[in-house]
Amino acid sequence: MAFDPSKDKTLNKWKCEETGLMVSINQYGDGEPKLQIGPRVFMRKDGEESQRKAGRLSIEDVMWFYDIIDEVKDELAILTRPE
Repeated sequence: MAFDPSKDKTLNKWKCEETGLMVSINQYGDGEPKLQIGPRVFMRKDGEESQRKAGRLSIEDVMWFYDIIDEVKDELAILTRPE
């Protein structure tokens, strides 16, 4: 089965303003919502927004993620269907 972009949904997202790291909860079709770490979003010199892979996390990324992890966990728990 080929990937269908119309079935891919972002249910919630957070962005670290300091590093551009994005964390989001995504769902494909009727599948289970899952956590995605990355990409990084930054502004180019021409003023356009661009993205790149998250790669390795800095201490700033880790501290920011630590600060929001309970909120992310609670949101993911609400969106995940019980088995």
